[in-house]
Formats: sequence, C-alpha cells, structure tokens
Amino acid sequence: MFSFCSLPRLSKFWNSGLSLVLVLGVGTAVCQAEAPAARVVPGMAYREPASPADAYAAEKCQLDLYVPAQAGGFPTIVWFHGGGLTQGKRSIPNALKNHGVAIAAASYRLSPKVDVRTCLDDAAAAVAWVRKHIAEYGGNPDQVIISGHSAGGFLSAMLALDPTYLGKYGLHSDDFLGVAPFSTQTITHFTARAEENFPVMQPVINELSPLFHVQNPCPPMLLITGDRELEMVGRYEENAYLWRMLKLTGHTDVTLYELDGYNHGGMAEPGFPLLLKFVQRLVKSSHPAAAPGADR
Repeated sequence: MFSFCSLPRLSKFWNSGLSLVLVLGVGTAVCQAEAPAARVVPGMAYREPASPADAYAAEKCQLDLYVPAQAGGFPTIVWFHGGGLTQGKRSIPNALKNHGVAIAAASYRLSPKVDVRTCLDDAAAAVAWVRKHIAEYGGNPDQVIISGHSAGGFLSAMLALDPTYLGKYGLHSDDFLGVAPFSTQTITHFTARAEENFPVMQPVINELSPLFHVQNPCPPMLLITGDRELEMVGRYEENAYLWRMLKLTGHTDVTLYELDGYNHGGMAEPGFPLLLKFVQRLVKSSHPAAAPGADR
C-alpha cells in the first residue's frame, strides 16, 4: 500500500545543459549553428469584455505567450499566477523557458471586484483561447497542460475536476494533456469562504473546492507542495487527501510531491523541473516521436 509517509520528498534539483561545438580543420575557429530565437508575444486578449466600458476586464483578461525556438508541434503550459485570488500579476517563469515548451501566462480578474466564480470563468476562457489559437504560433492544441501556483493552482485544479467552467467553452478536461497544480487549496478556497462569511480557519468543502469534484474524470495530475511544516496551514495535508481520494475513485495517473525545506512561496522554483518532466512524459506517451527537447 502506498501511504502518505512514503510519498517522495525532494529537496534539490540541478539542471545541466550541453553545448555542441564543431571545430573545423586544424584551426581554432568555433562554428555554432544559428538557431531561431524564442519570442514573447505580450498582452493578448483572451476574451472580449462584456461592454466597451469594462476597462477592468480588458486590463486583466490578457495573456503573454512565450513561443520556443523550435519547430512546430510543441506542447504549451498555461500558467496562472498566485495571490489568493485577490492580488498578483501574470509572468512567464524563467525556469520553464528554453525547454521546447510554449508558456501562456494568463492574468484574471480579482476579488473583491469579482467573485471567485468569475475568476474561474476567466481561467477557463484563457485555456480555451490557447487551445483554439496555439496552432497559429506553432503549438499542438492537443498538448496543452494547465498549471499555476497557489491561487493559480486552485484555478487549474478546479478546471480539471469541475466540468462546469470548461463546458461553457465547449471543452472538457479530457481535451487537455494534463494538469499540475502547485500548492493548491483543495478544500474551498479561503477567498470563496470569505465571500460566504465563513471563519478563516473553518474548513469547508463545497462546489468551489477541488475535493468536491473528485468523482469526475480528469486528465493526469501532478500535485506539488512545499514542506508540510513550512507550507501555509494544512496545504500539504489538503493535497495528500485529494491525492488519496482520486486514487480511491480510480484515477490511475496522479502523483504528489512534497518538497522538503521549501515554504509556500519558495516551492515553485524547485517544482518547475518536476513540471517539465511531467510534460515530457505526457507528450511522449501521447505521441512517442514528439517529446519536447531543449531549444537552446
């Protein structure tokens, strides 16, 4: 039996790169093949505001797209920032660049200007835009992975487990290659609890919690948290319970990592290599000849 205490606990990761140097003849000149440059396409609107006067929606419902320096057919990670659904801004994680993967960093409207369901609807609209348009930039629309940190992890987990939000855009979680929430809440998000005037320390599981939807099918899932003693209150334990319940309901591809020595804010950086390996495995299993490689 695979128990919680036997789950992998990781502390450090190292990345190494290889460079190819060709020495021609007996001279000392070094020739390096020219490679196409990666590029960032910023500030693309992923939904139309309800009215021209809705400047807040126009400001927040945007994404920045990192396109790798690689031939077409690459996978794409949709990345949602953290901030408790009340703050934060989009950014493309540097650790995900130069690995043959596109990154779509999406922002979304925030509480208290909107409610949590609107945050989720924005997230669904963002991933729907990526799936519809990524081929225009060389990406494979069948190889989109949803991910994010903290509040962004909550958005990704909810899109994977609650069919309501993607269904509005004619999609299902099965249309995505996988989901990788970083340090997500799996009970009802504390901002959603605040909207209902629940005490901050009162755990609630309702339709605004990933745990509420474990009976629904979902794509392969990678759960990552920081050290249980350093994380936000109960965050590792929440993820461990989601992991266990998904296993018990028959989900065969769900993994949980706890990163020793890393707190809530610091766990994302050592989590990125795990995310990249997760993407590589899923791409290889879906199309063995198309696993991404480094574009450097």
